[in-house]
Amino acid sequence: MRDRHSRRENGTVPLGPLVARRALITGISGFAGGFLAEHLLACGEEVLGASLDGGWEPRSAPGLHGRVALVPWDLARPDGLSEQSRRQILEFQPDCIYHLAALSVPNECGADRPTPRALSTNVEGTRRVLELAASLPSRPRVVTISSSHVYAPVSAAAWQVDETAPLGPLRGYGQTKLAAEAEVRRAILQQGIDAVMVRPFQHAGPRQNPKMMLSHWARQFAAGSGPVQVQTCDAFVDLTDVRDMVRAYRLLAEHGRGGEVYNVGSGVRRRSGDVLEVLRRLADSSRPVVESRPGVKQDPIADTARLRQATGWQPSITLETTVADTLAWWRDWAVEW
Repeated sequence: MRDRHSRRENGTVPLGPLVARRALITGISGFAGGFLAEHLLACGEEVLGASLDGGWEPRSAPGLHGRVALVPWDLARPDGLSEQSRRQILEFQPDCIYHLAALSVPNECGADRPTPRALSTNVEGTRRVLELAASLPSRPRVVTISSSHVYAPVSAAAWQVDETAPLGPLRGYGQTKLAAEAEVRRAILQQGIDAVMVRPFQHAGPRQNPKMMLSHWARQFAAGSGPVQVQTCDAFVDLTDVRDMVRAYRLLAEHGRGGEVYNVGSGVRRRSGDVLEVLRRLADSSRPVVESRPGVKQDPIADTARLRQATGWQPSITLETTVADTLAWWRDWAVEW
């Protein structure tokens, strides 16, 4: 693998031709995993995927079928990786593992404390990925995907967080992601694993689970004509296009410093109602909107100075493009989902 610190995306150091690598992606059949695989393939890399049952999901990127081999791996189970799958990974010889597989819908992970399923998937599953990496003859770099949900609640007066901001998730999802980070740090110290931790903020785009904000709205616009149900128009969020997000993952695989943690987000504080208005203009501005949980909600907003210094990354896809592409996808899929 080439020197991870030799190049920067912003052009301050000349960009040479990319050297193809071999990447294993856990959670490849999910939302971000599919976009990451597409991006890596476009960059000339070889990709092997791991999914729960060794198959694709209905919403998986169609262009990956037949191009990327899959191995079954149920990360929630100690025996979830068969010997055959382990041999296939060993033969592939990944030099980078992107660990995206997780139970990632926060409301499915428990309220005040994590559910057993969230713990077994998000925490124990991360440990199993790290154990696999430690067992390979040529140890790969591991890029583990955590979450902005690990941060303590923020106020409307102090909403931007860098990687040193207080941690203290209140809900089960964030608690499992923080515990998974502890597993990564333990593997770095005890097993010498080369790992980078990524804290993505909210991201959106085509093929996303309809339980997430923008997809939830776009599906309703695409599927019917009644009132559009939203939680609140006054949530303040950091929203990034998934295609920009996965570019950052790859750049951190190349340039991130081992043992470091990096925020990935737009750094822009957006009001959910303003995002909704973009969608209404594109879809149907006459549709009424009903708020189920009106009120102000402030999410953390990313300070990405560390990421930009390491990689030169900047988001390049506009909010309007993200919304338009998400709506177009749901117009094709709203009935079939």
